[in-house]
Amino acid sequence: MPILSFLNYLALEKKYSKHTVTAYKNDINVFQQFCLDNYNTSNLIEVNYAQIRSWIVSLVNNNISNRSINRKVSSLKSFYKFLQRTKQIEQSPLNKHKPLKVAKKVQVPFSEKEIKEVFNVIDEDETFEGLRAKLIVELLYSTGMRRAELINLELSNVDIVNETVKVLGKRNKERYIPLLKSVQKTIKKYLEFRSDINTNSSYLLVTKKGKKVYDTLVYRVINSYFSSVSSKVKKSPHVIRHSFATHLLDEGADLNSVKELLGHSSLASTQVYTHSSLGKLKEVYNQAHPRSDKT
Repeated sequence: MPILSFLNYLALEKKYSKHTVTAYKNDINVFQQFCLDNYNTSNLIEVNYAQIRSWIVSLVNNNISNRSINRKVSSLKSFYKFLQRTKQIEQSPLNKHKPLKVAKKVQVPFSEKEIKEVFNVIDEDETFEGLRAKLIVELLYSTGMRRAELINLELSNVDIVNETVKVLGKRNKERYIPLLKSVQKTIKKYLEFRSDINTNSSYLLVTKKGKKVYDTLVYRVINSYFSSVSSKVKKSPHVIRHSFATHLLDEGADLNSVKELLGHSSLASTQVYTHSSLGKLKEVYNQAHPRSDKT
């Protein structure tokens, strides 16, 4: 069973999350079903590029976005690379495939003013849920961690004495991020309220019923508070992560440091955020260059 072997490889050797492994599995299963329906075969080892291309064409005809198609094909490409590596095939049928063109999305971060206004609103709520919301926003904005990393943050990961938080990122890669004094203060206050909740959970952020917080709850908190101060279409935890990186770069932080804080494996991923800092860079340039028009 080459598909099962591949999925085990992703989970056990590559240390991919369950969510990621499921996404690969779904993409490959959809392609396998296409082959069964159109070519009367479920044996993906025998598939050629012409058959894969006909699948891609069918996805385009079904109005699937180029970005989504590229992701699906990327799953298939990884699968065939695995088959090649394990000597089940001599050559991948996707060796010469070129991804479909995708328009670059420009993420618009929250401004520093919008972040400040949200904190002003949150500071007014002194309930358990209000403090939890404030801590969610503060941790996301002061550390740049991902939503999943925030949700899976355990009490033992927070080190007030050393003023750091240990974050478990993609592929179980650990990184330590400094905790601002203001965040430490919110954590202490939140923990006082949390102690009144009936819970044995090891996770820092819990619901009023003592269960670990979940994706939609975190998204709802961000969307709710930022809707009151921002007219931006997208208001999500990822936009806060984007804001964290952009504001650090705006204030002169070097790219490598931001890369480490974000938990990126390569600088290429971090460089996406430099586009948002170009305005600030132009401003500094125009103020500093001897031949610029400062009027």
